[in-house]
Amino acid sequence: MTQPNLIPESKLPTLGTTIFTQMSALATQHNAINLSQGFPDFSGPAYLQERLAFHVSQGANQYAPMIGVLPLREAIVDKTAARYDHRPDVNSDVTVTSGATEALYAAITALVRTGDEVICFDPSYDSYAPAVELAGGVLKRIALQPPGFRVDWAAFRHLLSEKTRLVILNTPHNPSATVWQRSDFDALWQAIAAQEIYVLSDEVYEHICFDARGHASVLAHADLRQRAVAVSSFGKTFHMTGWKVGYCIAPAAISAEIRKVHQYLTFSVNTPAQLALADMLRAEPEHYRQLPAFYQARRDRLTQALANSRFSVLPCEGTYFLLVDYSAISDLDDVSFCQWMTREAGVATIPLSVFCAEPFPHKLIRLCFAKQEATLDAAAERLCQL
Repeated sequence: MTQPNLIPESKLPTLGTTIFTQMSALATQHNAINLSQGFPDFSGPAYLQERLAFHVSQGANQYAPMIGVLPLREAIVDKTAARYDHRPDVNSDVTVTSGATEALYAAITALVRTGDEVICFDPSYDSYAPAVELAGGVLKRIALQPPGFRVDWAAFRHLLSEKTRLVILNTPHNPSATVWQRSDFDALWQAIAAQEIYVLSDEVYEHICFDARGHASVLAHADLRQRAVAVSSFGKTFHMTGWKVGYCIAPAAISAEIRKVHQYLTFSVNTPAQLALADMLRAEPEHYRQLPAFYQARRDRLTQALANSRFSVLPCEGTYFLLVDYSAISDLDDVSFCQWMTREAGVATIPLSVFCAEPFPHKLIRLCFAKQEATLDAAAERLCQL
């Protein structure tokens, strides 16, 4: 008897291979310089690598505690207190996760119920929407307009309803490279204070902020942090995206629900990597303190190299991404232009429209400058020929 082919009904029928995977594959196919996917082409600190090897050699190779090893949680608490004047509880408020994406997914799953409305700001990171959909929520989007990509707070208040459960924000913002100001957090609080609404603040680029006033975190807002989850990423901070170690900070009651998801999603995170990161935070804090200058130099190098091109460079306040307008070069839509440029110019980038649900008419593409100087120079030389 012939067995039927069982094809499961998809819970995410509209999703396929991500644009990041597509563009990286196209870059490999055409031997193009890859400024698309957001990862460095250089390695992280030598001390961090040495400490990883040390902890492996010392036998720290079994399961870590579900919430993270104590030395790392203690280091996270001290760093948070020093930077944001808030000392979360080391046992109840800090959870180490398998990268920031797991923290985002666990938080959304824990907080969003069937029929709940979730507000996010487009362009938005592509992991938010699927997580909300899988949780049974309804995503409501507010479009941010270039070149400033600032939040229209009147439009935000208009979008609020009795069903609003969660607001997802991202600062420094991928892909627009803008940052929230403290006044934005004040405006958010004024809008949601009277309702039972949670906040998920994606702050994975917290240490790559070029604002002279420093990074404005939800954790620095005394009212908002009582109902907020802040997410960060060691991969972004220490150039080790492949380690997939992140964390989230939230009040005890919220953290307890996140941990219920986390323990059955990944349970625990790479033990020797956690211990190495704890050592790194203690021994070389100057690394993350100097990160803004480190990446600003690369931003400025690429910006200056493109000064004689036909691209128009938008302001970059944070992250390691740069937006450029190509309208003086081509009438192609941004996806087609990125594909054409990878094939013909040998530089792979990311179209901005893929971060938006609604049609995005602007001719903007995203370049990653977390690259060696020689890589940036070679890419700029090719781009200036267009």
